[in-house]
Amino acid sequence: MIPSLNRTVFPLFAACIALASGACHGVARPPQPTPDMAEIAGTYALVRVDGKEIPATVLHEGAALEVRSGSFTFGVDGTCRTVTVFVPPSGREATREVTATYAKDGTKLTMWWNGAGVTTGTIDGRQFTMDNHGMLFVYRR
Repeated sequence: MIPSLNRTVFPLFAACIALASGACHGVARPPQPTPDMAEIAGTYALVRVDGKEIPATVLHEGAALEVRSGSFTFGVDGTCRTVTVFVPPSGREATREVTATYAKDGTKLTMWWNGAGVTTGTIDGRQFTMDNHGMLFVYRR
């Protein structure tokens, strides 16, 4: 787990943010760039979480979190990062940035988060969808 982030908030914002439950903690995979990584390189804006348009209030483990904004950036070198602005139950706005390495296999992306775990997603044209342990994050370029 990533230190200093409330355990209730942590699983929601793992890869984008932070990761939990069954993830391979601390596993980082060296980037293995492939020519098709250039096709997806760039910054994608967070547009939906669990089907709700941003800004959105979502429930996670019984706690309401307001997700205000976010971005996901893919590099051609097999690295990525996400920045998310949210308001946890404390009511105090927080910004969370995490980095990872990723691999692309067709439309499937696998992200190995530094100091956390692994998530998967899909890329379809200008849209990236990530499953963060059951919560769906949708980003558009």
